[in-house]
Amino acid sequence: MANTVYENFVLANEIEDQFNSHLDLARFCTIDNTLVGVAGMKKVINVYSATNGTEKLAMGAGNTKSIEASFTPAEYKILLAQNCFQYYDEEAMTDPIAIETGIRHMGTDMFNIEMADIFAEFNKTTQAVTATSPDFAAFVDMGAALALENLEGVEKFAFVSPADMAKVRKALKDDLKYVEAFSVNGYVGTVAGWNLYTKKDTEEGTIVGGTKEAVTLFNKKGTEIEQERDGNIRRNTIYSRKFYLAALTDAAKAVKLTIG
Repeated sequence: MANTVYENFVLANEIEDQFNSHLDLARFCTIDNTLVGVAGMKKVINVYSATNGTEKLAMGAGNTKSIEASFTPAEYKILLAQNCFQYYDEEAMTDPIAIETGIRHMGTDMFNIEMADIFAEFNKTTQAVTATSPDFAAFVDMGAALALENLEGVEKFAFVSPADMAKVRKALKDDLKYVEAFSVNGYVGTVAGWNLYTKKDTEEGTIVGGTKEAVTLFNKKGTEIEQERDGNIRRNTIYSRKFYLAALTDAAKAVKLTIG
């Protein structure tokens, strides 16, 4: 089916924002560009986790348990994400903006698919904290669940839905600090060492956070582009494809806060 195009003098060339979420999750995970193989091939990844061991002790008392780390092999399949866009020479001559929009959305759509897979891996964490309110104490408990030995230079981040962000602002009040060093898209503020980001496809009532070590994005570096042309009917087809997989490689470095 041909794309819908309009005469330039009629069309007010306003392109609608097409991102499901502007937040680029690639900066929140470990990037591994050494992926080799084809779609469907299996890759076994050791997923590390740790048990909780923090206890509140009275004077003279000691720990009765310790944090234990372990790993479980998890099997992932290499994914192939591919899309295509077709247009006719007549469309390009009639309205080039429509063609630019389609080509731009090829990248947008690929981005959305990859980001959804990364976010799904963060949500696989089994480390859970519950709180009646997303207040300062709730985020302190989230930090304790990670059981980080060395906090120096460690960036902790959490993803919050727009609906929950209003609750966060009300609960934290002056505890929510703005740190200019983290002034990137989606960043709202920092509390108890957690940098908070608004992510509009986060489930309401759940805040997911962690460190970059939690999820690894395995890439076959680069995006492949292939073009075809049917000269008889003047139809042009562009394909873009990418091989990748996102995996929760360290479940101990991610935690989920449930508000309720």
